[in-house]
Amino acid sequence: MKALKTRIMSKRGRILVAMSGGVDSSVAAVMLHEQGYEVIGLTMKTWDYATSGSSSKETGCCSLDSINDARTLAVNYGFPHYILDIRDEFGDYVIDNFVDEYLAGRTPNPCVLCNTHIKWEALLKRANKLDCEFIATGHYANIRQHTNGRHVISKGLDENKDQSYVLWGVSQENLARTQFPLGSFAKSEIRQMALDMGQEELAKKSESYEICFVPDNDYRSFLKHKVGDLEDRVAGGNFITSDGMVVGQHKGYPFYTIGQRKGLGIAFGEPMFVTQIMPESNTVMLGRAEELERSEAMVRNLNLIKYESILEPMDNVITKIRYKDAGMLSTIVQEKDKMRVVFDHNVSAIAPGQSAVFYEGNDLLGGGFLI
Repeated sequence: MKALKTRIMSKRGRILVAMSGGVDSSVAAVMLHEQGYEVIGLTMKTWDYATSGSSSKETGCCSLDSINDARTLAVNYGFPHYILDIRDEFGDYVIDNFVDEYLAGRTPNPCVLCNTHIKWEALLKRANKLDCEFIATGHYANIRQHTNGRHVISKGLDENKDQSYVLWGVSQENLARTQFPLGSFAKSEIRQMALDMGQEELAKKSESYEICFVPDNDYRSFLKHKVGDLEDRVAGGNFITSDGMVVGQHKGYPFYTIGQRKGLGIAFGEPMFVTQIMPESNTVMLGRAEELERSEAMVRNLNLIKYESILEPMDNVITKIRYKDAGMLSTIVQEKDKMRVVFDHNVSAIAPGQSAVFYEGNDLLGGGFLI
């Protein structure tokens, strides 16, 4: 890409671009700039290491280095850049929910909540103040308007980078003003674009797959930091089997997840997994792999994308129950504010609190949280 060093008059409207300082959002901003949009960059400060209790060096999307990288790129290409501090809002909603979900014996999906209730709302609120018609992010997904008038998210071209799974909660109102410039590109192409821009360090930036506010990927330490007396409250509960036999004691039910095998601190003559978490009695149930299998699931907090409702059984739907899940053929039917999912074949380790996301081909039908 050839850099444009001066701000030009908009040909296609004004657009607010979420810039984390990483390669994806940076290339997205430059791409839109060179397509003729009047780009305004915005970096959101969502958390800091003091909040997480981490002793690690500050890195990632909210670090000072990342914020400076985003601002430097904007200056080089001649478009404005702002920093928006939403740490209080983020912490009150996303982090508090994260803690509450583990205390309720569920496994939370903070990225979905952040996208749905924090980032999009914050972006659009600031976009309105700056007279921006559109917002854009560096997500690997596509968006279009269906013949029924609804705005539909579909998978990104790069299957390995597709991020449609974490976007199921975004409302139709917000999708109507959203663009995903990277949806039709592979990650390798985006890195090459950064090189072509002369941004070698940006092109080589590594990616983090951790939860942003748990930078060392140790959610147990994070919970202990946030809830000071947590260990005293939950230590010493029982491990039991499905027939009620006590087989040992655990360190506290919030420190385990459905399907977990390692780190149980107890030896068996065969592999055993966490099959159920019961916070009311501080009990963790263990079982064999086949005890994790389920043929159905119920999903709450529905948000439908492609269609307004799915009141008749719909088969040949691909349902994903975790981000890196390949998905399973299933039949879905809406039951008021919930969705019943009947899988063509059993699935393993359905974790309450995680997202179940439904696809018709590459199109995102919608999603919700597993019960």
